[in-house]
Amino acid sequence: MVWPPVPLLIEFVAGSRFEREPEHAPRPTALSIVGNGPPGSFVRFADGRRVPLPTDQIVSGDHAGGAARVGFGGMQFVGVEDGLLVFHRVRGLLPESQLSPERGRRMTLVPDMVAAIVVDGRFVWPAPH
Repeated sequence: MVWPPVPLLIEFVAGSRFEREPEHAPRPTALSIVGNGPPGSFVRFADGRRVPLPTDQIVSGDHAGGAARVGFGGMQFVGVEDGLLVFHRVRGLLPESQLSPERGRRMTLVPDMVAAIVVDGRFVWPAPH
């Protein structure tokens, strides 16, 4: 599988879909970001669960291969803490004045939602054998 060149790529489990609320649809911009603001971007799972994502960090998103794949520009995979996959915001992709005060500094995901995590083109989770 070819992974897009993004700092952090999360491939969710089969049957998941990347969704974006209409008010967070891409706006004309010279920056390669999908949207900005508080959530507004989600992954929906086959069982109906809907998980919000930090929209202002997303640089790519699709579900063309039968599973949601979302690329993030300023997030870092920290590891597993208390049974959750943990990611920290390490930099903003826009000037502070254009970022939502509602943005989070930490994102957590339940491992059964995620098929793979790729950092700088390297598969890092689940641990390679």
